[in-house]
This record gives sequence, structure tokens and C-alpha cells, in this order.
Amino acid sequence: MSRRKKICLFGGTFDPPHIGHLLVAQTIFEDENFDKIVFIPTFKTPQKNNITDIKDRLAMLRMGVTSNPNFEISDLEIQRGGTSYTIDTIREYKSDQDYDSRELYYLIGSDSLQTFHTWEEPREILDECQVIVALRPGFRPSDISNWILRKVRFASIPRFEISSSTIRSRWQENKTIRYMVTQPVWEYINDHGIYK
Repeated sequence: MSRRKKICLFGGTFDPPHIGHLLVAQTIFEDENFDKIVFIPTFKTPQKNNITDIKDRLAMLRMGVTSNPNFEISDLEIQRGGTSYTIDTIREYKSDQDYDSRELYYLIGSDSLQTFHTWEEPREILDECQVIVALRPGFRPSDISNWILRKVRFASIPRFEISSSTIRSRWQENKTIRYMVTQPVWEYINDHGIYK
């Protein structure tokens, strides 16, 4: 009998997808011996307003990840439509792929962990999968409730101080975002005037 693939889901708005996303995903892939990192772009997030159209975010994400055989993209949240809730995505992925709670992993950044308690059904998320947290600069575990800390695992990865919001701000201020995104993503942002 063949071994079941070890999969880690990586959800986000990816607005835009940047080098930090790719470096974190590749590092997690190697350190945790995953078979695939599955990027799941959010269709509509409950936490953020004014996100870029999904057509553009998906196009940029494809440019960023398709050259890496360790990565793939799932359009599960796009197909579902409406507001994207992580708990629904995890349950749907588990059902479609016949995974159980010990087999499926979900990657978030430590910045997202700060607001994790406000997510839809946060306790159920922790029961439905193994949550891996990529540390970002400035993170303090003392800010997080014990019921969350007991159930997540922190990844030992390099810290990359790149964020999508910084990239959008720099673009609007006419500052370079070179080396923050891949060249095809840079060209797409420029050609389509996304962050004017």
C-alpha cells in the first residue's frame, strides 16, 4: 500500500504573493518533509476590505508558484464563492481528499495567530487539522491565549520581513519592490496597474 501524501494547506489573500510567502513555504516543505504545499487563495476574506480582484491575485499566484514542483494551487475557496472561512476550507479539503485531523496541516503566519481567536470556529480549526505557525518579527507568545498555544506548532524558519501591505504601499509611493516579488509578478502589477 502506498504512503498517503503529507500535505500542508497555505491560505491567504496573496495580494500580492511575494518572496516571503515562497521562502516560508519552501522552508516548511523541507523542514517538515511535506509532499506538497497547497496554496489556497481567499475568495473574499472576513478580515480585510478592498482586496484586489481574485482574477489578478490568482494570476500572480500562478506566476509565483507554478515553476516549483513542490507547490500547487487549489481554487477551492474560489469555487465555493462567498466569504472564505478557514474552517470550511479545511473540512471541505479533508472530505474531498479523505484526510483525517492528524494528517492534514495548515500553515499561518504569527501575525494571523494574533487574531486567530476571532476567526470563525477557531477551536474547531485546531481540532480539524495540525496548525503550523511561521514566526514573524515582533511576535510575542504572551499575547496569545493558552488554549491556542497548546495546540499549535511553531516552525523554526528564517524570518523574512516582507509583507503584502508593505509592497502595496511602496508601489503607491513609487518605490521599488524589486526582490520582494518575482519578476513575472512585478511585470503583471506594472502592466495591469493593480496598486495605483
